[in-house]
Amino acid sequence: MTRTRAIALLALTLLAGTSATLAQTAAASRTRPHVEFLASDTLEGREAGSPGERLAADYVAAQLARLGARPLPGRADLFLPFEFTAGSRDGGSQIVVTRGAEARTFTGTTQVQALSFSDDAEVSGPVVFAGYGLVVPESQNFGYDSYATLDVKDTIVVVLRYFPEDADEKTRAILARYSDLRYKAMAARQRGARALLVVTGPRSPNAGQVVPMTFDTALAGSGIPAASVSGELADALFASGKPLRDLQQELDSGNPHVAGFELPGVTLTLRTSVVRERHTARNVVAYLPATMPVPASARPWVAIGAHYDHLGRGGHGNSLASKEDAGGIHHGADDNASGTAAVLAIAETLARSTEPRRRHVLIAFWSAEEIGLVGSNAFTTKPPVPIEQVAAYINFDMVGRMQENRLIVQATGTSPSWARLLERLNVAAGFDLAVQPDPYQPSDVANFNQAGVPSLMLFTGSHPDYHKPSDTSDKINYEDLDRIVVFGAALTRSLTDLDEAPQFTKVDQPTTRASIAGVRMTTGTIPDYATEVKGLLLAGVMGGGPAERAGLMKGDVIVEIAGKTIANIYDYTYALELLRADQPVTVVYMRNGERRETVLTPAARR
Repeated sequence: MTRTRAIALLALTLLAGTSATLAQTAAASRTRPHVEFLASDTLEGREAGSPGERLAADYVAAQLARLGARPLPGRADLFLPFEFTAGSRDGGSQIVVTRGAEARTFTGTTQVQALSFSDDAEVSGPVVFAGYGLVVPESQNFGYDSYATLDVKDTIVVVLRYFPEDADEKTRAILARYSDLRYKAMAARQRGARALLVVTGPRSPNAGQVVPMTFDTALAGSGIPAASVSGELADALFASGKPLRDLQQELDSGNPHVAGFELPGVTLTLRTSVVRERHTARNVVAYLPATMPVPASARPWVAIGAHYDHLGRGGHGNSLASKEDAGGIHHGADDNASGTAAVLAIAETLARSTEPRRRHVLIAFWSAEEIGLVGSNAFTTKPPVPIEQVAAYINFDMVGRMQENRLIVQATGTSPSWARLLERLNVAAGFDLAVQPDPYQPSDVANFNQAGVPSLMLFTGSHPDYHKPSDTSDKINYEDLDRIVVFGAALTRSLTDLDEAPQFTKVDQPTTRASIAGVRMTTGTIPDYATEVKGLLLAGVMGGGPAERAGLMKGDVIVEIAGKTIANIYDYTYALELLRADQPVTVVYMRNGERRETVLTPAARR
């Protein structure tokens, strides 16, 4: 019996047991059985596209079927599958080093391995060593530029991994910020290099080893071939000159005047191949039909939702686990088994109610939220129900660790209807409501806001177990989670009964002046993480923000800002380092295949 089949059989047993448990313990807690199952070791952290995520989806679908929820009109089941990039692997990269009449070929992932963000290409050229390949923007008032004395146009650039080992603490802190390999690749590309090679130096941790392939949510490459090479290959490059260890020791002082140089008599041919692995995940979506005619002038759907995926074993870079806990199952009891359990319990409350419903209730469970809101983006981009017919959306994310009776309600600025409705319903609930107008949250509510749907998000706050294996079911405050269910059910029921749907309001982005200390730059853009495109595809712009004032809109693709080419979201993030508040820059973008320009004036925010 395969491991996957064994897990599936175990899940079926647990499903049956959980249904019985729900009936027996409803008086004690309506949410606890759901959380305990979803956060159990059996589901191994519910990573998007994994067997554990599929079991979680099957569990959620079984609970929806049990309470009588139906597939959406035109659908045969409750699953809405979508594809996403789950990782990458080397597809057979190769390097040929030529010195005079001698040529050596290096293959295999212990010798040469494409970096996860590399473009696929074959290039040849002379080789330039650029030290650590670090460039600190002028805005940091710290002079360090590995390319200051180098011309790397049409060359293959070799750089050391990490940053100077022996620099003082203050210098290391600054240089570390710009040592990300994507940033180094962008710096080389901006200066005309044909390719980038990264060497883990002999004085560095993991000396001589290639850089492992890492998870990378960007579907597009970085605009340059980039690979990591072994110490043996590096020795072949530096064979006729000073040993790499001595070169690294000179650089490790942090002295910005230690210069790179061209490797004399060496040419190199690099072929990079990256296979980006596409996986399938599933949103689980059902509905409870209206029980009486929908008002003719109203939008006929009210949606509630939560993401049910989590981090698996935390291998994709978003874990906050300690070194001792690294690789352990990230149970995700609060994030977001709690929200999933709340939505299931609300759905059951509404399904069992005899009160009439004048709108359909759409019940949604998103996957791949943890890697960029991908599941809810797939839904709002190609909605199975016309998005303009959705009267409102309520999101539940991390609602299981309430402290001091405080319930945070975010995105209230998306409709003038929210304040009065929340105040009225809270008379019975009795929460200490913390109302926050901002809808630009790192959760699925953001996609519905961008789609013009009045939205709310319920949240009980972060805690020390966030994104760690220690976010376990025994730490959930079930009594207050069940109170949130009652409140959420009353809120949903009220929305189904309104004569007029809530009016959507676009929330302006709050900004502060650049003279205030401790600010960071903003352009008011909202990236689309889930589409393969060269440049930065905009999923939307923040109301009243710099991008909207510059005339940018959803669907535009930014390809250049302040003279820097943009291949993907990472380039864009790094380019922000070059901007200053209130100083206009030129933005080049594509709209419907047409290349356009505009002037954007960045703002500063805390």
